[in-house]
Amino acid sequence: METVTLWRPVGPEELALVEAAGWSAWPPRLPEQPIFYPVLNEEYATKIARDWNVRASGAGFVTRFEVRKAYLDRYEVHQVGGRTILEYWIPAEDVDELNRNLVGQITVVASFS
Repeated sequence: METVTLWRPVGPEELALVEAAGWSAWPPRLPEQPIFYPVLNEEYATKIARDWNVRASGAGFVTRFEVRKAYLDRYEVHQVGGRTILEYWIPAEDVDELNRNLVGQITVVASFS
């Protein structure tokens, strides 16, 4: 089974929800969050966690997780800035299915405050 490694920068509230789910699922999106945005490289996730999440909530974390490639193949990769600023745009209603396609646990690879 082929997987894709993704990263997601999060603040302390979202991280607490991931921890409460046993590090095995992303929480449902809030009404004002219609899209789930995992990113394709650690450098971009680090920049967001360090520069945006810390300013917004006092702390930022970089998470890493694996998703079945066959599931991700239905979504396009979006370039949202420079060549390495790449992310998937997964609709909020698809997050449960994304969670069913996670392989292994969501792990924290960096933290900033």
